[in-house]
Amino acid sequence: MEKSSNSTTLGRTKSDQLLETLAAVFKSPTSQSDLAPGTSDSGGTLSRKSSRRFVVGASPARSSGGGSRNAHIRKARSAQMKLDLEELSSGAALSRASSASLGFSFSFTGFTVPPDEIADSKLFSDDDIPEDIEAGICRPKFQAEPTLPIYLKFREVSYKVVIKGMTSSEERDILNGISGDVSPGEVVALMGPSGSGKTTLLNILGGRLTHSAVAGSVTYNDQPYSKFLKSRIGFVTQDDVLFPHLTVKETLTYAALLRLPMTLTKQQKEKRALDVIYELGLDRCQDTMIGGSFVHGVSGGERKRVCIGNEIIINPSLLFLDEPTSGLDSTTALRTVQTLQDIAEAGKTVLTTIHQPSSRLFHKFDKLIVLGKGSLLYFGKASEATDYFSTIGCSPLIAMNPAEFLLDLANGNLNDISVPPELEDRVQMENSETETRNGKPPPEVVHEYLVEAYELRLSENENKLMDPLPLDEEPKLKVLSSKRQWGASWWQQYCILFIRGIKERRHDYFSWLRITQVLSTAIILGLLWWQSDSKTSRGRQDQAGLLFFIAVFWGFFPVFTAIFTFPQERAMLSKERAADMYRLSAYFLARTTSDLPLDLILPVLFILVVYFMAGLRLSAGPFFLSMLTVFLCIVAAQGLGLAIGATLMDLKRATTLASVTVMTFMLAGGFFVERVPVFISWIRYLSFNYHTYKLLLKVQYQDMVPPLKGIQTDNGSREVGALVAMIFGYRLLAYLSLRRMKLHC
Repeated sequence: MEKSSNSTTLGRTKSDQLLETLAAVFKSPTSQSDLAPGTSDSGGTLSRKSSRRFVVGASPARSSGGGSRNAHIRKARSAQMKLDLEELSSGAALSRASSASLGFSFSFTGFTVPPDEIADSKLFSDDDIPEDIEAGICRPKFQAEPTLPIYLKFREVSYKVVIKGMTSSEERDILNGISGDVSPGEVVALMGPSGSGKTTLLNILGGRLTHSAVAGSVTYNDQPYSKFLKSRIGFVTQDDVLFPHLTVKETLTYAALLRLPMTLTKQQKEKRALDVIYELGLDRCQDTMIGGSFVHGVSGGERKRVCIGNEIIINPSLLFLDEPTSGLDSTTALRTVQTLQDIAEAGKTVLTTIHQPSSRLFHKFDKLIVLGKGSLLYFGKASEATDYFSTIGCSPLIAMNPAEFLLDLANGNLNDISVPPELEDRVQMENSETETRNGKPPPEVVHEYLVEAYELRLSENENKLMDPLPLDEEPKLKVLSSKRQWGASWWQQYCILFIRGIKERRHDYFSWLRITQVLSTAIILGLLWWQSDSKTSRGRQDQAGLLFFIAVFWGFFPVFTAIFTFPQERAMLSKERAADMYRLSAYFLARTTSDLPLDLILPVLFILVVYFMAGLRLSAGPFFLSMLTVFLCIVAAQGLGLAIGATLMDLKRATTLASVTVMTFMLAGGFFVERVPVFISWIRYLSFNYHTYKLLLKVQYQDMVPPLKGIQTDNGSREVGALVAMIFGYRLLAYLSLRRMKLHC
């Protein structure tokens, strides 16, 4: 009996010691002010707010020296508690202790900790720090940076398109009198079924669609759209428009260098890119390529976050997103919307289209715009949407996701939804054929009823629903500026785009398929013309065929490579030019010159193989002149391909036109036909094949006796001048075609 009493006393003593240890752990190591009111030094628990302050004090992404020290203290105390628990459990039947990863629960003889106090005394909480769902790592909340507040207001926005048929044209309404407003700090969702006009409205509000067919007014701080707003608006498109061969870090770094103001240094811009990477939880994949259809890269959620990072890197006042959660799982979609909430809390205005959100996502939106067939069905607080439709007689008959309920109404589908009495009376008065089999009204009638009901509500509460907060004059004046704000000088833009172009396309130019194609062709030519004789007239005729093939091959190859340049990059060019990332002239020159180093490496390998295997003139002068001639041909042919691609911007039509053009230039190249009729002889002077062929013949046989038939004994300046004129002429045509193209549509 005495032994049992001693054991009991020992168990209670250890219990008291363990409670004192827990109380010491829950206290802030730096200040007693962090303790919740009513908590004594000897025991008790911290409130949830105080616990959050304790945990968030050290950021897991950017922990300072003090944060690291606190982490070691927590680990040491956790280890001490584990030892105490093991000693306590060895006391057998007197006490029992169990520990979980984020909290502890204890049960002693004669003492029990209430469950609610255990929950309140968690060391960590899911709500404290946002988590990177895919990486499983906690991240700090988005940084709140000062920005120009912009109040977006739109009234009676309408948009029509003309559909041209074979015999007649039809005018179709895309949007019908949409009105609303968005204030800083709000996340507004734009919902509706496919084809309801969500993306069109988003493009109009974001300044991406400035067509004469757009009616109504859209104001930013009560001022119309201006070029200044391009640097204050972020626009995330529905499709992820990114370069597949660039890494996440490179993509965001180039965006920072081009878009951030010139007042920042290069180091500051690069640091801002790294900050965005950590804020969006992309540090785990920052050195991974973006990827595409044929390139393995980051996941869909990470790619979407890179697109968002491309826009928030400039600290925009307005952020538009077109279906940012499409194609993502519910957890990643929730993480994306949580990021939007953090951005809005920093004083930014966020407007996003959403296709079919989960119930958790739906409740995270501040306001809601519901569209149906281009008409406004609801605008107001998202939490009051279902209540509004209940007041007009449309209530869900079963428990369902509010978003599904609203989308069913927007589609005119009243299955599992009550039918309003007014609508029942209207249907009964009409012909019975208008009713469906289950007695529900047709979608057209439902849509008309919902539009009329909202217009009635709008007329009764117009001032309350539509009038935004009054604005001071200072925000209005800041938006009035019509001057563009470039993030870099012209030369800086050119250098950045030049380096980016080389990094992106080096994978295509040095692919094994392309190298094999060029080298195998060179080896076959070398074997067919193996050590051909240039001393006899017949041998020179054979070599002339080889030289003509070289002129044709290096005229054909670059044309069909350059044709794809601008049509494939049209989406990227439209996106970046709409955001004023760079001048078109800087992009064009960087794009055309960044291809030159890559385009000239394979021809060097080709000439090295063919020239010596075929036994052409073995001296330095003819060798380097032949190589220079091939270079001029490549650059001229590349200019033709750029001009055709930029003019048509359609791969099928461009390929067809290029095939006909290259075939014509080849036939007029001077090898197949020597005597061309006068009325069509002008074509040969437009052919780079003709001038290249003549130059190669002069380089090889100009000093030989007797000269090859058809060769004029001059220095070839006319052919060189013609090729140089083609190089600049074709590129000027391509640049003018890009200037005329509507990039923002």
